[in-house]
Amino acid sequence: MAASVAPHGLHHVTAIAEDPQRNVDFYTTVLGLRLVKRTVNFDAPDTYHLYYGDESGRPSTLLTFFPWPGVEPGKQGTGLTTATAFSIPPEALGWWQKRMKDLRVDADDPVARADEEVLRLRDPDGLVIELVASDGDSRSGWDGAAAVPADNAIRGLYSVTMTEQQLDPTAEMLGGMLGMRYGHNTTDRTRFVMSGEEDGTAVDVLPSKDSRGLQAAGTVHHIAFRAPDRETQAKWRLELIEAGVRVTEILDRQYFTSIYFREPGGVLLEIATDQPGFTVDEPLLELGQHLKLPPWLEPNREQIQASLPALRMPSDTQE
Repeated sequence: MAASVAPHGLHHVTAIAEDPQRNVDFYTTVLGLRLVKRTVNFDAPDTYHLYYGDESGRPSTLLTFFPWPGVEPGKQGTGLTTATAFSIPPEALGWWQKRMKDLRVDADDPVARADEEVLRLRDPDGLVIELVASDGDSRSGWDGAAAVPADNAIRGLYSVTMTEQQLDPTAEMLGGMLGMRYGHNTTDRTRFVMSGEEDGTAVDVLPSKDSRGLQAAGTVHHIAFRAPDRETQAKWRLELIEAGVRVTEILDRQYFTSIYFREPGGVLLEIATDQPGFTVDEPLLELGQHLKLPPWLEPNREQIQASLPALRMPSDTQE
């Protein structure tokens, strides 16, 4: 297939949580990310969609959640994205290890993986988060929250890990249809790297004999790759369809437009545009402070607000 499809990095990762307040407390107070948008799941508007990232919520820094109160715990396994990694400065690894211990977060000791040092932890729902000591990451992160010094702040997404029963079909899509190149491999995983000039470009595929995972609380719902604009996204969509991939229509997500499809192992993938971004409906300094709805849901604001639990922001997470 002679295609031009070539996402230039991770745009965001979306996961499932159970309790929205507990989710806000952990990601703003413990990890020091900024809540950059408080909106709803456009396909199920009685549920929040919470976005965390750097100061402005730039693509490649975003982890988002659908918090469904009462949802059952998920189960890690094949056919899922089983780890979401963030980049931190190498000299901050010890600081984060001590912070996890002091805050009694479920975390492992750092381990070496290829040429990386990785601190693995789990959020209150069991979602696996990795902090990777990454030299040369030029992103500034968010230093306005949770007493996390700017020098130690999380810089943005580093990689995702997809666990698969079979490597080859997934590798064919990532390396063929999606234009990724092979990166360094370890004995247990194969790395694919996107061609973007910024950080946050790696996808690891981990073959496993485990049973299929259950997508629920504490698991990733989908991962999104970056397209520079809607015109490019539309072109890529047609090329994927021509290659036999079942792709959705282009969907308006207010802060970007999206297409969705599944890779052969079952992981839901998205390609999202970099623009227009999160300041399209509220000022930079007020990001995440108010419930924002797209125009087509605004007439139902009163009903939607009544269906959502109240959220309070920890006092040190917003300036």
